[in-house]
Amino acid sequence: MVSIVKSKSPRPQTGEPAWDIARLFPLQGYWDEGDYLALGTNHLVEFTDGRIEVLAMPKPAHQRIVLYLCDEIRAFVRPEKLGEALIAPMPVRLRARKYREPDVMFMLAKHAKRKSADYWKGADLVMEVVSDDDESRRRDHKQKREDYAAAGIPEYWIVDPATATITVLSLHRGEYRTHGEFKKKQRATSVLLAGFSVEVGEVFGAATAP
Repeated sequence: MVSIVKSKSPRPQTGEPAWDIARLFPLQGYWDEGDYLALGTNHLVEFTDGRIEVLAMPKPAHQRIVLYLCDEIRAFVRPEKLGEALIAPMPVRLRARKYREPDVMFMLAKHAKRKSADYWKGADLVMEVVSDDDESRRRDHKQKREDYAAAGIPEYWIVDPATATITVLSLHRGEYRTHGEFKKKQRATSVLLAGFSVEVGEVFGAATAP
């Protein structure tokens, strides 16, 4: 869903919506993968079975946590060249006609052939930083947990500032099991990347501008 903030001094509503621009795109339910990949936008847009969803723009605190986590992974994997970590917006293909844009995504070096110029075919570890609204909580805690498990992604981190908790999920026989629910003063650990961990308090502390 798109989050719209009304201006204190709204523009005069004397014109019409730019319908001609809208008509350049398929109707909801009729998008295909080519249409989606051709959007060329830096907005967060996800695609499922012919329909697109434009996600709300993240807030600075959210992005600081995302960058902190990505930097921590990069610092850990760089010496041994274990793989690559990126942040959204960047599409990850979960299956035919379904793409998500995880906040942080990691691919092992041995799976580099699954990376194309336009998107990744799955990932080995994904992270979502939960935004503070009911729709985002439902999406990250339930929908994406199901989607990432169905796609066979080995590890999923749910980073929830509202509860100051990092939940690490590990895939077993097509379903996620909870490896750990980590709170402040604890270190959240990875199953996929043996030896990788982050201090939970420092993760959420990164939300504050320096």
